Amino acid sequence: MTTQDDAGSDADDPSSLASEAGSTDPRVPRWAVPTIAIFWLGFLLTFVIRHVFHRLSGLLVLLLVSIFLTLAIEPGVNLLARRGWRRGSATLAILSVVFVVFVGFLGAIGTLVGTQIADLLSESETYITESVDWLNSTFGTHIDPQSVLDEFTDPDGRVQEFIQSQGDEAVRLSFAAVSVIIQGLSVLLFTFYLVADGPKLRRALCSRMRPARQTQVLAAWDVAVTKTGGYLYSRALLALISAISHWILFQVIGTPAPVALALWVGLMSQFLPVVGTYLAGILPLLVTVVISPVDALIVLIFIVAYQQIENYLFAPRITARTMEMHPAVAFGAALAGAALLGPVGAILALPGAAMMQALLGGVGERFEVINSPLTDVSVRERARRTREADG
Repeated sequence: MTTQDDAGSDADDPSSLASEAGSTDPRVPRWAVPTIAIFWLGFLLTFVIRHVFHRLSGLLVLLLVSIFLTLAIEPGVNLLARRGWRRGSATLAILSVVFVVFVGFLGAIGTLVGTQIADLLSESETYITESVDWLNSTFGTHIDPQSVLDEFTDPDGRVQEFIQSQGDEAVRLSFAAVSVIIQGLSVLLFTFYLVADGPKLRRALCSRMRPARQTQVLAAWDVAVTKTGGYLYSRALLALISAISHWILFQVIGTPAPVALALWVGLMSQFLPVVGTYLAGILPLLVTVVISPVDALIVLIFIVAYQQIENYLFAPRITARTMEMHPAVAFGAALAGAALLGPVGAILALPGAAMMQALLGGVGERFEVINSPLTDVSVRERARRTREADG
């Protein structure tokens, strides 16, 4: 009886009833509404950021190119400023030279390609006959030159259909060229303001930092400007030497447009790592093989031989006091840059990697390396590393 009375009293207890009702309360917890609001706010913010980044990606790429061009030309502007030039005039002078070289290079390559296409179409019968005769005599084939000519000149043939289909492509390329010129002018304008007002910009940034942080930022900026600019200047000097060497060869063997081809080889070989030399050699080989396969073989041998001379004679001396990158690092950086930003990223990858190498080179403590067959380097390599350490 006592047990039943206790059970009954517990069942009639108002506090126990309230406790049971609270455990099954259907109301939403207090933290649920803020959590849901934060989730949807984050989702909408992410969507907006992605949309804005997608619409402004072109502008961001132009700014990135401008920043690297700023790092490249600022050493020259600083040099002219120390000699009495105003920063605006010095910046304008250097950018004018860059613009003239860029437009001249594009004009020379465009003229070369257009001239070769027109010459190929006008002298197609002679080129086809000579090429087929060379194939037959060299490889023992029995190709009929007349059948190849008939296929090439047939209005309903695949060759003529392909040529006619390229009319719209020519218009598209013209608009693309105009777009490239406009983007190039935008880059030059951004670069002008970044370099001409460089001291003001750095003062504005440093005014938001403590003195110790200012010292670190300015030191990093100085390293980036010095090493990146020096690296680009060294590549430009190597490109000039390469262009002059190849121009002499093209002039001697009578290659069409020797100046344009030499500039192409010089710039492509230096600013595209590892594979740039061989990609740059494709154009002069194609131009030369149409005229003379023997001259094309001479060009191929010269390109390979010059690359070895550059690797072991010119490059170590020119880059000894600037910045030298391991070919694997340069190639990997170019692949990563191409994957992120396409051709522009592949070109910017080299100065970007050089800048990171310069900034990270002063981080951490260095120790003397023990003697081991796994760490032994040649005498020339040790001398180069010693010069770098002293410089």
